[in-house]
Amino acid sequence: MALEIQIIAVFIAVACAVLGVFLVLRRMSMMSDSITHTILLGIVLAFWVTRDLGSPLLIVGASLMGVLTVWLTETLAKTKRIAADSAIGLVFPLLFSVAIIIISRHMGHLHLHTDTVLLGELAFAPFDRLIINGVDFGARFLYTSGVMLAINLLFVSVFYKELKLVSFDPTLATVLGFSVHLLHYGLMTLVSLTTVVAFEAVGAILVVAFMVGPAAAAYLLTKKLLWMLLLSAGIGALSAILGFQVAIHFDVSIAGSMASVIGAIFMLVFIFSPSEGLISSLIKKNQRKKAFSERLRQLHLSKYPAENQLKSKKIPSKA
Repeated sequence: MALEIQIIAVFIAVACAVLGVFLVLRRMSMMSDSITHTILLGIVLAFWVTRDLGSPLLIVGASLMGVLTVWLTETLAKTKRIAADSAIGLVFPLLFSVAIIIISRHMGHLHLHTDTVLLGELAFAPFDRLIINGVDFGARFLYTSGVMLAINLLFVSVFYKELKLVSFDPTLATVLGFSVHLLHYGLMTLVSLTTVVAFEAVGAILVVAFMVGPAAAAYLLTKKLLWMLLLSAGIGALSAILGFQVAIHFDVSIAGSMASVIGAIFMLVFIFSPSEGLISSLIKKNQRKKAFSERLRQLHLSKYPAENQLKSKKIPSKA
């Protein structure tokens, strides 16, 4: 059971971390937080139609709601009347609040609680088994998270060059004829799908941590996209494993421990990164300050050579 929990967590962490790199590069990190909340409305509306919590249409509804969230946010931002972060702050509380109202008014008797969506519980994931013809094939989340990971890796592998160009220079990508909007909404659809698959096991909060934390740490360690993807995936997997061990040792929340480990790793990278870390930045700033002072001194010496030569001579003392 413990092994299954860790494998599920690693699958979800890597699936989120790979997509998170492109969100960080495109300065859309908070969009993941927005999507993880608004998909609840998609689930609620899909359940309203199907009346079945196990229906695959819930995934479809949640994914469409995630894409709708992105479209509404960008539409508001394009008006130039409000900033992009303000648009996010308007859209996701509105859609999330509507979902909460519907649940509290009409679905309070169902096993569809906001705490489940936000916090999740990895410890219960192994109890949901995949049983076919009486044969137990393991936890269902092993397969759903594994398939989602495979889809994300396939998408990034197939469209690696296009995603790289769109992330670093969208204007050039448009000039070269790439479908920037198609790639953008394809990426956002995968973010929504990954969130839907992951939220029941790990909760929306940990999904955001997995998407943003490892990618942000990798961004401070390298500026090469391939290495950024590998480092982000590695940090996500390491956080999942270490977080589980910390949770078992201290008997605390698994999701909370994993999120805390992600935060701790990011802080270490933020302080000690060789190129972008706080210590490195202070050293470089001090070196630049010394170099600037030296250049000013050399400039002064070259501009007033006679005066400086007189100052440099020792005045003989009187006997």
